[in-house]
Amino acid sequence: MAIDLDPKKNYLLAALPESEWQRWLPQLEPVEMPLGQVLYESGRALDHVYFPITAIVSLLYVMENGASAEIAVVGNEGIVGVSLFMGGETTPSRAVVQSAGVGFRLKARMMLDEFNRAGPVMHLLLRYTQALITQMAQTAACNRHHSLDQQLCRWLLLSLDRLEGSDLVMTQELIANMLGVRREGVTEAALNLQEAGLIRYARGHITVLDRQGLEQRSCECYAVVKKECDRLLPNRLAI
Repeated sequence: MAIDLDPKKNYLLAALPESEWQRWLPQLEPVEMPLGQVLYESGRALDHVYFPITAIVSLLYVMENGASAEIAVVGNEGIVGVSLFMGGETTPSRAVVQSAGVGFRLKARMMLDEFNRAGPVMHLLLRYTQALITQMAQTAACNRHHSLDQQLCRWLLLSLDRLEGSDLVMTQELIANMLGVRREGVTEAALNLQEAGLIRYARGHITVLDRQGLEQRSCECYAVVKKECDRLLPNRLAI
């Protein structure tokens, strides 16, 4: 498959030292990541890890009755499949593409071999994992203590940080599933943001018109997650 994209548009790949980069490059496989694609299911061992470039992947916890709620998002700042090298091999969450795009993948065995070298790759991945854990913890706190308007602002800002441009293609149903709320609630929250002049929303297409205003309307959760990501992954600021 021909995907004319630079793997170094993923911040983790761009942060690799030169010797590791030269070793990884022939093994990186470009992949399309269509909307709704499940990259891994709960409880199943991973065959690959994924490095999104223009896609966003949602990590979801799925209940027995089929209801789901998002616990984190991964885009061009990170990797999908941290459970592989953290020793668990499987995870109770599901990874689903929430915004279509492309990325690269690496076979699980090579990822494990690279991590077990206990060199710069291991330290980079551990720092990323800490940032991801921060996002998960902050999401849980946000969902418990903050309004749906604030949650939607946080979610939009986190998604924007992982995409180029200011446009998001998201249906009401998808957003509701991500936030674990009713679709009617998402509609009301989105219309509130539109009336405030922060976004333009129509038929699942969201354009952010005033990012600064969105940040001011959001709770502190977005800033906490961004600050920790920037602290742990300094190359993110320089690329």
